[in-house]
Amino acid sequence: MFSDETLESLTVESQWKKSQLGTSHSKSCQSNPVHSADASVQTAFTSDSDAQTEEQTEQNLELNWDQPAPPGLVDFLQKVEDKIIRELVKNAKSHAFDGFHANWEDHSTGVSRLHALQYPSAQERGLHVTSVSWSCTGSGVVCAYGRTDDGDWSTERSCVCLWNLDQRGLQSNHPDLIVDVPSAVTALCCHPTHPALIAGGLYNGEVVVWNTSQTQDPVWAQTGMSSDSHREPVYQVSWAPLQKKGDFGVLSACSGGRVLLWLVDSYRTRLVLSDGYALAKQQIPHSSSVGLKGRGSNTVGVTSLALSPWDSDTFLVGSEGGLQLKCSFSSRMPAAVPSEGLSVALKAPAVFAFRPHSGPVYSLHCSPFHRNLFVSAGTDGLAHVHSLLQADPLLSLRVSDSYVFQVQWSPSRPLVFAAASGQGDVQIFDLGRRSLRPAATIQEGGADHAATCLAFNRHRPRVLAVGRTNGTVSVWQLSADLVEQNPRECSQLEQIANQVAE
Repeated sequence: MFSDETLESLTVESQWKKSQLGTSHSKSCQSNPVHSADASVQTAFTSDSDAQTEEQTEQNLELNWDQPAPPGLVDFLQKVEDKIIRELVKNAKSHAFDGFHANWEDHSTGVSRLHALQYPSAQERGLHVTSVSWSCTGSGVVCAYGRTDDGDWSTERSCVCLWNLDQRGLQSNHPDLIVDVPSAVTALCCHPTHPALIAGGLYNGEVVVWNTSQTQDPVWAQTGMSSDSHREPVYQVSWAPLQKKGDFGVLSACSGGRVLLWLVDSYRTRLVLSDGYALAKQQIPHSSSVGLKGRGSNTVGVTSLALSPWDSDTFLVGSEGGLQLKCSFSSRMPAAVPSEGLSVALKAPAVFAFRPHSGPVYSLHCSPFHRNLFVSAGTDGLAHVHSLLQADPLLSLRVSDSYVFQVQWSPSRPLVFAAASGQGDVQIFDLGRRSLRPAATIQEGGADHAATCLAFNRHRPRVLAVGRTNGTVSVWQLSADLVEQNPRECSQLEQIANQVAE
């Protein structure tokens, strides 16, 4: 049915190829001839010079033992030999100079001002510097403007200003970045690892995170006025480390008695409530009537907050009534306050109460050199050095006859801390001295220009920033004695921590 068959081949010539061959042309080009020239140059004369030092004669200093000793020398040495040997042995056994370290640098305890930063527009409106913080690189200083006196804070606009001190042509009266804020800024804290992020608390209860790399719209995330937001002024914000290494949340505290932990959502536009704590009077451990007076509600108003750098589960709060409380993030006890539509259940975090101040506690700070020590201060003008293991303070120092707005430990000297007072001065104390008087005092402006805040620079320990009610931020350089750690300083701090409070 089917069979193979071979047919003749068929050839079709290309008409396109013939047409292209018929219209082809040949072209050529030649560049212009290149002209070259040779030239030479010769110096008029040459000169050679040699130099040779004089031949050095070596001097060999050798003792001539054959030469007789001066008269009386041998008798003198034999006479005092026993006494010198006894003193050398005694000195070898002495511990009088143990830990002594010779410091040949400047031994003065003075300070000098490096910069006086200000924002004229905020000063014209009578705004105060309410908070100051250093960037994680140590080169940028950020300040918040608001008010510390009476006034309608809720409707008054304010701002956040940033100066880069390493920038060439620094203008002290012109910040490198100005962020306008619709409400008074009451708290501020730079991110511990990200130099562009700043967390802030506002008088209207909002918590905001600004990104200074976004100059057009620096607002990176905010709580807004939602059911989870604070209802009262936010007096403290801090970056709290999370379980995942390198991640941080924003911890905020307000006068309504709430401490809230916020996380940035995946779209980086909103702060989402992650956890919440509330302080109720009946849940304060071993509370005294002194620290619970002055407020009609059931809650304890929080005015200050501090995180422990040694224990991620521990944080401290200070209250309007003078209470100082040790708290735990891992608490599971429900708070005895209504949640009022919050997206999380509030917990009671207080686990231990310290002896209260006689007025609101404005500042708390944990020691970076000892896990159990912290310092506190408030309206009573005193600074208390506390141990987390004892209710009573280990030391109580009179800082001022006025308010003490902030205290902070030195990042380089274990025994040194600074305190900013309402009388306008900053007192720097050295607990290693026999006297508890200030080792140095920064005075500028007097009582009319109260020192409202201060911040040590962790990367540049000799630098201290101070904010005032006249709207200025002064950057000071500390002396070497206030910065350089002594060899026995940590052991002295350990002795203070181990002593029993009287």
